[in-house]
Amino acid sequence: MFSTAKRVVNRIIGNPEQTVTTITTETYLKGIVKDPRHGAVKYLISLFPIFGWITRYNLGWLTGDLIAGLTVGMVLVPQGMSYAILASLPAQYGLYSSFVGVLVYCFFATSKDVSIGPVAVMSQTVAQIIIAVDAQYPGKWAGPLIATTLAFVCGFIVLGIGLLRIGWIVEFIPVPAVSGYMTGSAINIVAGQVPALMGITGFSTRAATYEVIINTLKGLPGTKLDAAWGLTGLFSLYAIRIICDRLSKRYPRRARLFFFISVARNAFVVIVLTLASWLYCRHRKTASGKYPIAILETVPAGFQNVGVPVIDSELVKALGPQIPVATIILLLEHIAIARSFGRVNGYKINPNQELIAIGVTNTLGTIFHAYPATGSFSRSALKSKSGVRTPLAGIFTAMVVIVALYGLTPAFYWIPSAGLSAVIIHAVADLVASPSQAFSYWRVSPLEFLIWLAAVLVTVFSSIENGIYTSISASFALLLVRVAHPRGYFLGKVTLTRNSTESREVFVPLRKDGVTNQYVKVDPPTPGVIVYRFEESYLYPNCAIINSVIVDHVRENMRRGIDFSTIKMADRPWNDPGPTRGNSSNAEAANNEKPALHAIVLDFSGVSQIDTTSVQALVDTRTEVQKWANCPVEFHFATILSPWIRRALVAAGFGIGTPAVELSNETASVVPHRGSRRDTLLDDGSSIGVEDIEAHSESLPPTSGTVPIVPVETPFFHFDLISAVRAAEAGVEKLHERAESPLAKYI
Repeated sequence: MFSTAKRVVNRIIGNPEQTVTTITTETYLKGIVKDPRHGAVKYLISLFPIFGWITRYNLGWLTGDLIAGLTVGMVLVPQGMSYAILASLPAQYGLYSSFVGVLVYCFFATSKDVSIGPVAVMSQTVAQIIIAVDAQYPGKWAGPLIATTLAFVCGFIVLGIGLLRIGWIVEFIPVPAVSGYMTGSAINIVAGQVPALMGITGFSTRAATYEVIINTLKGLPGTKLDAAWGLTGLFSLYAIRIICDRLSKRYPRRARLFFFISVARNAFVVIVLTLASWLYCRHRKTASGKYPIAILETVPAGFQNVGVPVIDSELVKALGPQIPVATIILLLEHIAIARSFGRVNGYKINPNQELIAIGVTNTLGTIFHAYPATGSFSRSALKSKSGVRTPLAGIFTAMVVIVALYGLTPAFYWIPSAGLSAVIIHAVADLVASPSQAFSYWRVSPLEFLIWLAAVLVTVFSSIENGIYTSISASFALLLVRVAHPRGYFLGKVTLTRNSTESREVFVPLRKDGVTNQYVKVDPPTPGVIVYRFEESYLYPNCAIINSVIVDHVRENMRRGIDFSTIKMADRPWNDPGPTRGNSSNAEAANNEKPALHAIVLDFSGVSQIDTTSVQALVDTRTEVQKWANCPVEFHFATILSPWIRRALVAAGFGIGTPAVELSNETASVVPHRGSRRDTLLDDGSSIGVEDIEAHSESLPPTSGTVPIVPVETPFFHFDLISAVRAAEAGVEKLHERAESPLAKYI
């Protein structure tokens, strides 16, 4: 009873009673879910990488972390306040973000070098978002509330991406795209800070970069006294760095000393400029309460209003259009920096864990009213060069920020705004890609160089947001083009010899491909055999193109099996009428000179994925070439990489020795066709008595303890390309031997 029901169900769904052994879904799931309890424990432990190294912490590590932490702290304090001003926020919010970033990150980090905190590109984006929300809802929400809510929402999204372990989505955005928008953003920020550096006012510095540059040039005659502090500070920052670099090369033994002198340049310049500002401005306050130059003025001491954040749902809705770009900047810049320093210093980061780290940092940061923070390239480079040993260095950096926040805020009153602009320009200018870096993109991939260039130009002439979207969209478009237009080659043989005693055959493209030596003679395969190599996965976007390439090659180079001169014009198909009457003899003579198609060998060494649509396209290819040849055609497959590819090919009737007349023309029809060959075979329930054209390739059973590397039940699946071609050529030879015997009629 059960066997009868099973047979009926198999007939309904089209499952053959005798099947080739292939991978099953059960086997696949067992391989993934081996021990759920152990996997859950391992997942929870992985959320806190600090437990993997904190038990081995020692005095040597402490020394390196202390030096690096204090060094980064001296740079972070002036930069944090500067970036807060850039984000249109009071200076103390930069210190809030700085403290939370370096403190929380060390517990979740997989990179010892990355320093989390306010960064230029994110700060500029926050400023633009505040302007956009305020323009839509004038005066409804204060800037700090908008920034804090943005940090919470973006942090929560990034945290979710990390917890779900889908951080691989970051891989879809290539390095040139990231470099392009960062270069454009750096130019945008520098251009926007020059007016504050020079004391030029009267126009918006948040406009498109080219407009800001033009207005700055127009406003040069209106330069104010602020330029004395701004230009002096900028010149001093670069002078100290250049002098220390040259002295380090001249006196290598004292390179460490000059490095720390160079590191302290931000703090030193800000202190000197602040002292000069205090000396000049303290007795020059006007009746309206203004000073001769723009200064920072009051910075509240300590954390203000620490507590659970109040998230306004209406504000979240207002932030909706801006959240994608802020989230992209948050995760892209951090992952790029973390990978860069991991590569330089010889360790591997976990992208998902890094996303969790910045997600937790920004989510918890809202308790302290912090605005979005992510990895900083300049401070991470400084941290790395300072000899950091573990992520625990962030705690010492947090101590420096706390000291500044509770003990130095009265001195911050006199910091000149032009001096902070100099700090921003000096830090951001290093983000601009060098000419050699841009040229390297061109050398490696001209198309990706165009993406980089487009991102820079759009950012400069439009906005950072549009530059990011342009780079991402162009990258996706390029990826789709590469997938949809795969490379592939028809192959020929080259015999390599060594010492006149050893020789072996290799298969290279028949046409010049720019890789192999153009003077090497490539011999085509045996007449009647076609060898084709895939160089991409065989998927639904590209299968139609590959189908056309193979079928067109067969029609151009192989003999047509039907003599159209014997068929009336009325009986010829409308889409393939054949030669005209006056040219039929010449066409038939030319056709007879071509070899008869016997086998097609497909090299699957470059195919890692296959799907239903592509399998149907392969079936269509088989149908079309057999119709052209008017006889069965063997399909050999070499180097199948995945058991799922093998399963899909077997399901379509490839590789198992089934006669062509017994195979369905449709494996994946969109709409079922009644009366098709598949339905006829299922209704008949019996095989058509024809010769098995693949019988000659069946392997012998294993003897004397040896087994074939490929199962004998799939004789047309081969371990490598050489064995596949030899099997196809052997079939041609046997076909010639049996030329006198009648063949099965092709249906």
